[in-house]
Amino acid sequence: MIEYYLDAVSTYAQDIDRLIWLILILVGFWTILVMGIFFWLILRFRASRSPKAAYYSGGEKGMRWILAAPGLVLICDIFIIVADYPVWHNVKQNLPPAERTIRVISQQWAWTFVHPGADGQLDTADDITTVDDLYIEKDVTYHYKLESRDVLHSFSVPVFRLKQDAIPGREITGWFDAIKTGNYSIQCTEICGIGHGIMGARITIETPEKHKEWIARMSQ
Repeated sequence: MIEYYLDAVSTYAQDIDRLIWLILILVGFWTILVMGIFFWLILRFRASRSPKAAYYSGGEKGMRWILAAPGLVLICDIFIIVADYPVWHNVKQNLPPAERTIRVISQQWAWTFVHPGADGQLDTADDITTVDDLYIEKDVTYHYKLESRDVLHSFSVPVFRLKQDAIPGREITGWFDAIKTGNYSIQCTEICGIGHGIMGARITIETPEKHKEWIARMSQ
């Protein structure tokens, strides 16, 4: 259902979508149940049916009901943690070997991308630098080196289900592997000043042939 509104374009996007569905189902069930009980109590004990208030002091039976709710929430949290850990480990901790590396530089209010040139290596003489346009190749595992030149930013590629804060003074390494070609949005999702709303960029995912043509054209 999520993919109906937003493409899943990275190798781990569907894993994150499944987590979102799990949380939606668990939280949605308890939300509907609690709201149903809430409105039933309002109707059942309305003034016209219960003109005289009753006071309940609690006791052991009352404490059981009070403790039941956080106990059930804890059980649901355990389900979420068990489902979440493998995805978190895969996306944030277990970096697969990089086939290519790019540099992502955030600043108020633009993105600078440094691509490897024809040699496929970053930080060499033939690097290609673009502003607000990132070009990558489909089915290639990329590492990105994320940094900020000024304040907190957040590198977000919604179709990848990727969001990583950029922290001044730090270089943060992450990864992605695109499984579809196309042109998609990049966002800053950390309020970073008056121009935050216009700090958007585009990512273009190309076939190997198209990407080689782009590198050749930009290297002229």
